[in-house]
Amino acid sequence: MDSEKTTKTCSSTCKAENRSNELACKLTKLELQERKETVHRSLKTRVVEKKELENGYAYRFPGTDELLRELTEFIKTERECCDFFIFNFSISGDKSEAWLELTGPEGTIDFIQTELGL
Repeated sequence: MDSEKTTKTCSSTCKAENRSNELACKLTKLELQERKETVHRSLKTRVVEKKELENGYAYRFPGTDELLRELTEFIKTERECCDFFIFNFSISGDKSEAWLELTGPEGTIDFIQTELGL
């Protein structure tokens, strides 16, 4: 193993970073509308708690396997259309809760409110 790639401890910098800072959705207006009516609405009804972060939001959901699948699909598709997001997914081992953080560059909070409606 390359000693530069492995460490024994993790500092606060052990988080994903983005190379894109452009706040733009790559979906057409029709595709975005369809997504809002299905996936976004479904997730919105399942949010247990919402906390505003400095550069986005954190959402708490029930930790069921079904919801984890839905959140994973949400992340996979959002990565395709909104590559400026950074996703942080924290899941309790006892299935009691799951947290999803959506963060990004300046303006991400407004984008989430306007475009995602979450």
